[in-house]
Amino acid sequence: MSAWLIVDTKITDANAYEAYKVGAAPLVAKYGGVYRARGGAMDIRETDLWAPTRMVLIEFPSMEDAHGFLDDPAYAEVKPIRHANADSTVLVLEGL
Repeated sequence: MSAWLIVDTKITDANAYEAYKVGAAPLVAKYGGVYRARGGAMDIRETDLWAPTRMVLIEFPSMEDAHGFLDDPAYAEVKPIRHANADSTVLVLEGL
């Protein structure tokens, strides 16, 4: 069953954040992940609790693959770049 990594990111330093994108992309691929949206235009129709900023949607073959990506030691080296240059919400959603 597929899984979706959903990330809402408010980038604070776009130049520095580029290093995160470069480092994360091969790890996404390592776990079979495919970017389905990466900061595209949004049309927010309703919101009471959430004001999304920059959305990233990655499809993984399974929850295990999504968690493998997030728990990979190589990702642990890249993640601090995101933390230093963006405010983020990250969640894994089981698909159909």
